[in-house]
Amino acid sequence: MSENKLLLVVACALVDADRRVLIAQRPEGKAMAGLWEFPGGKIEPGETPEAALIRELEEELGISTKEACLAPISFASHPYAHGHLLMPLYACRKWQGEPVAREHTALKWVRPQALRDYPMPPADEPLIAALCDLL
Repeated sequence: MSENKLLLVVACALVDADRRVLIAQRPEGKAMAGLWEFPGGKIEPGETPEAALIRELEEELGISTKEACLAPISFASHPYAHGHLLMPLYACRKWQGEPVAREHTALKWVRPQALRDYPMPPADEPLIAALCDLL
């Protein structure tokens, strides 16, 4: 068996007052362009998942939150050709600012039961059930 690099990324289910979840569409030129995903990104060396998520939410959406506002709810473990992805998913119901698509093509607020109507990367799909159970 060939060695498979472990890819550590973190994702967030932003939940609004109407219990909808924010998803973001991957831009052209990126892997899996056009698919919808939960905001987040790579965990840098020496960074905690929570710190990475706070940084990524600021970079991608222009919003700020605190570690106390992040609640771990599930994780994904998925093999890709370039490595094995391990991705914790956090729920966040409290943040400052209005989310804007800084790095994505579009943003959309979606009811958890409707998430399956949007094409998502394979690693994101199993997280939908946990969100439906939570919300």
